[in-house]
Amino acid sequence: MFNQFGDLERSSLRPGNAHSAADWRDVLEPVVARYRQNVQRRYFRGNAAYVNPGIYEFLEAEGYKYTIRLPANAVLQDRIGWLLKRPVGRPPHEVRRYHASFSYRAGSWSKPRRVVAKVEWHPGELYPRVGFIVTNMTRPAERVVAFCNQRGTAEPCIREGKNAIVWTRLSCRRFAANAVRLQLHALAYNLANFLRTLTLPEAVSHWSMTTLPDRLVKIGAKIVRHGYLTTFQMAEVMVSRGLFQQILDAITALRPSPPARC
Repeated sequence: MFNQFGDLERSSLRPGNAHSAADWRDVLEPVVARYRQNVQRRYFRGNAAYVNPGIYEFLEAEGYKYTIRLPANAVLQDRIGWLLKRPVGRPPHEVRRYHASFSYRAGSWSKPRRVVAKVEWHPGELYPRVGFIVTNMTRPAERVVAFCNQRGTAEPCIREGKNAIVWTRLSCRRFAANAVRLQLHALAYNLANFLRTLTLPEAVSHWSMTTLPDRLVKIGAKIVRHGYLTTFQMAEVMVSRGLFQQILDAITALRPSPPARC
């Protein structure tokens, strides 16, 4: 689970035969408790793995606005049947996009909820692309879809975790050992992301987690001592002296100020 800044809020290792939303309370409840008293406007975006009435009720009780992808079924498609008919006339060269909003109650739900549908007709494709979202937002359907689509910002974070941190390398024999190893990988990911979001100057704020260690951490250096003076001679190929000093100053500014002496 990620926040809008790319920070990993919480992760959990599950057996390979478990559902994607198994033990969702163990992951979701600590994050919700963390922001319960500090944040007034709280939102949740989720993919189709979080289609669970228990999650809806939990988020509603906590005052969250949510958008969660909903798998298509015959009942939902029947509600937007008029949008699934091919538009009359010559197919255009651009994408035709339509939205709809209606109330829907699945058999396992305790009450009806709002469902937003998006239908896209793409040039050269015979059938439309259809997506459904369950939400408790009151925004127009187009804005609900735009908000839900921003959950895609988590995909680059997941790829960075796999490629740079290699948090999928869980080769221990015991499940508990692999679970601990995953948490260590999560800690390493957050430390790298904090370095990027809190200390990097704007000129290099786009650096990925693969670039960070190559250009900022794995730098050749030599220690030279002259009497009481110690000098670090560092290679200036990747990071200039001024840029490195800016990063050090930003890190220093994050430290809490010492208490004033009376």
